[in-house]
Amino acid sequence: MNTIKNFLRNELKGWKKWEVAWLLFTCAVIMGLSIYWGDTVMGMISAVTGVACVVCTGKGKLSAYIFGLVNTILYAIISYQAALYGETMLNALYYAPMQFVGFYVWKKHINQETQEVEKRRMNWKNRIILLISILGFTYLYGLLLDYLKDAMPFVDSFTTVSSVIAMVISIKMFAEQWWIWAVVDAFSVYMWWCDFSSGSDNMATFLMWVIYLANAFIMLYRWEKEAILKHT
Repeated sequence: MNTIKNFLRNELKGWKKWEVAWLLFTCAVIMGLSIYWGDTVMGMISAVTGVACVVCTGKGKLSAYIFGLVNTILYAIISYQAALYGETMLNALYYAPMQFVGFYVWKKHINQETQEVEKRRMNWKNRIILLISILGFTYLYGLLLDYLKDAMPFVDSFTTVSSVIAMVISIKMFAEQWWIWAVVDAFSVYMWWCDFSSGSDNMATFLMWVIYLANAFIMLYRWEKEAILKHT
């Protein structure tokens, strides 16, 4: 019981007023609009936990991986129903187990004063390798998804490959993850808008990605700033 209390105390520590407001605002917006559009309960829970996950990731809190576990499981089911098999495999076979890995690694690199994870930056050599890897694997995986009759094979491939790589970078605490997430989120907004426009009821999922995109830019600025200050 004391372990749980200490965990909750640490997770609640260090939040600025605007960060709390941003978390509450995004969750409230996505819940309210999801109810208005008549989304499913699964879609709403997936969207809200997903938003909480990315905000807590940006804050550097361990609870991000708890919210992430719930989100990835539900999102995999939703993606399967929408015939987005790349997203399905990404979440069910990769994201879900990686939540446990991320929790374990971050727990070992928590700043005891702020109770947030450490922030780092990559050098230019690794950034170039990162870009080449994303482009190469996107093409190869896109061919596979096209063979499997994926609804949007190369868009789905790009978001999947980039997300796989960004997850690793996130666990390693590099600020560059947010550059990748911003691009992935933009493509995902387009992908789920197309799905919703075709007549699906996945409005909450679409809104979740819109909020992800806005959050990526906010956290990109925050992580880059903190990572730079650490090395000055």
